Amino acid sequence: MVYQGGFPDNGEIVNFTVEDEPKWVKVKLGDGSEIQIKMEIVAIMKNGNDPNTGLPIYMVQATNIIRLNNIPKELINKKPKDGDKGQGGLYR
Repeated sequence: MVYQGGFPDNGEIVNFTVEDEPKWVKVKLGDGSEIQIKMEIVAIMKNGNDPNTGLPIYMVQATNIIRLNNIPKELINKKPKDGDKGQGGLYR
């Protein structure tokens, strides 16, 4: 059996505290957009020890948070195009 997020059922969930607030990474895209990305740790599991070194093996479940900072006005499409089933406008 596998836990949601890909963790195996034979590991041990480890409690953790985040000592430093995750940093936002600023990215400028080729289309002129500016976004920020940071990683948030969701869970950590200890899954045995490495047979060669004896060091513990940790699996980390994380998610990326993406924030739109500056989007050129010509890239904003508030109305869906014909046949477009995705989001046609902005969301928060």
